[in-house]
Amino acid sequence: MSDLRQLVGTRIRAMRNAKGLTQQKLADIAGLDYRYIGALERGERNFSIDTLEKVLIALNVSLSELMYSDSEINNAGSLKREAIDEFTGIVSSLNEKQISSLRKINIEFKRAFD
Repeated sequence: MSDLRQLVGTRIRAMRNAKGLTQQKLADIAGLDYRYIGALERGERNFSIDTLEKVLIALNVSLSELMYSDSEINNAGSLKREAIDEFTGIVSSLNEKQISSLRKINIEFKRAFD
């Protein structure tokens, strides 16, 4: 059994339960069979992106909400906001030539992580 399938299944079950939905109700909303939902939750089924999208829409959650806990999302969001604020402060004090140089550095920096 795939660790990723197991993780996704566990998170789907937790989110379904948190929303007070039965497997049958989630299946009805998503247009799937309740037995398929059960198999997904147990990590027994490979699923397509289309099926995952149906489940996400039925649960009214994003992919990031499915994969990460609220605290992980909030911490990442907080770190991003801090970095953006810091970067904005730095850039606002630069002249056009410095900004152009910084943009070139940013492009190379991004390539290093791709």
